[in-house]
Amino acid sequence: MKSSLVVPDLSAKDADDLLERAVVRTFPRNTIIINEGDAPNGVYFIISGTVRIFLADEEGNQIVISTMGAGDYFGEMALEPGSRSASVMAMEPVKLAIITLEDFRSFLRSHPDFIFSLLGKLIRRTRALNRNIKSLALLDVYGRLVQLLNDLAETVDGERMILAPLTQQEIASRIGCSREMVSKIMKDLVAGEYLDISRKRIVIKRRLPTSW
Repeated sequence: MKSSLVVPDLSAKDADDLLERAVVRTFPRNTIIINEGDAPNGVYFIISGTVRIFLADEEGNQIVISTMGAGDYFGEMALEPGSRSASVMAMEPVKLAIITLEDFRSFLRSHPDFIFSLLGKLIRRTRALNRNIKSLALLDVYGRLVQLLNDLAETVDGERMILAPLTQQEIASRIGCSREMVSKIMKDLVAGEYLDISRKRIVIKRRLPTSW
């Protein structure tokens, strides 16, 4: 069965053109796809599944930068010479279209409009990093948690909720604190009827308090 690739800002024809230049591979859950410090070997387009982008130290402590799903892509920073700046792990079975840097440059030359999409993504990433640096410097743990929940929430049928899988350990890794601290804060927010948490989603029932 032929794989199909859906990428925002690419027509179906252009996405098929990109897919023809790529090698399609699947990775099981928890597989490390890219290691920080690796030599760059291509750009990865997600056909299905979800990946986690993270940084880690020698003791295994992690800071999660972001998660990505179908239609997203990563590894494009390899267009600038240098080693990989972050690690990538499959959060579930993932199917990827992997295109070499040479073929990706060729694709960009023949599809110049996609360059603007690529620039927009890099600008959004820079803004997100600036926001994260600001929150780590100026907000306490509770403030960082509230900011993360608000950033991830989307409105569905009049309710604000987070549909992407999000464990307490993942939250802790993203805001730079312990899982135990996240658990304590979340329990208090549930008890105060600010949050409704299930295995599949987190619902923000009302505006989260400004302090804890």
